[in-house]
Amino acid sequence: MADQATFEDDAMQFAPQLYSAALRMTRNPADAEDVVQETFLKAYRAYSSFESGTNLKAWLYRILTNTYINRYRKQSRRPDEVDLGEVEDLYLYRKISAANTPDSLRSAEEAVLEGLVDDDVKAAVEALPERFRMPVLLADVEGFSYKEIAEITDVPIGTVMSRLHRGRKQLQKALWKFAEERGLADREDA
Repeated sequence: MADQATFEDDAMQFAPQLYSAALRMTRNPADAEDVVQETFLKAYRAYSSFESGTNLKAWLYRILTNTYINRYRKQSRRPDEVDLGEVEDLYLYRKISAANTPDSLRSAEEAVLEGLVDDDVKAAVEALPERFRMPVLLADVEGFSYKEIAEITDVPIGTVMSRLHRGRKQLQKALWKFAEERGLADREDA
C-alpha cells in the first residue's frame, strides 16, 4: 500500500506524459488539462490502494484512460472540437533516423513518410475510430507493451493486439492514400 504523503513525489513526474497522452485523446488543450487534473485527483484519492512496487505509470494511464472514456461518453452528444496544431508529431523519430540513413538503406515506407507532412499523419491518426486510435497511440506514441495497454484499457490482451493491428492497417491505408494524392507512391507499388 502506498502512502498519500508520497503521492506528489511519486506521481507528479508523469504529469507531462499524461498531459501529452490526454491531448492526443481529447484533441483539445483545455479538455486535456481537465482530464489530467481529474486523473490526479482520482489517483490521489485512491493512492492508498495502489500496491507499491507495481507499475505506477500504467496505473496512472489506466485512470487517465478511464477518465477520458467516461468524459467521452458523457459528452458524446456535443460536437467534436479538434485542434490538430497542438498534437505532437507522431513520426518524428522516423524523420530523424531517415536523416541519418543513406537513401539506399531506407525502406519504401520511410521514403513515403518523409514526403508526408505532419498534418497528413495527424489527420490519418485522428480519423481512426476510437477503439483503434487508443491502442495505436498507447503503443506507438507512448511505448506501452500489449500487456500494459490491456491493463490501461481494461480489455483482453488479444483484443489489444487485434485493435492495434487493425488500427495500424487503417493508418497504413490512409497514409498510402495521402502519398498517392501527392505523387509519392504509385498504385502499382500497392
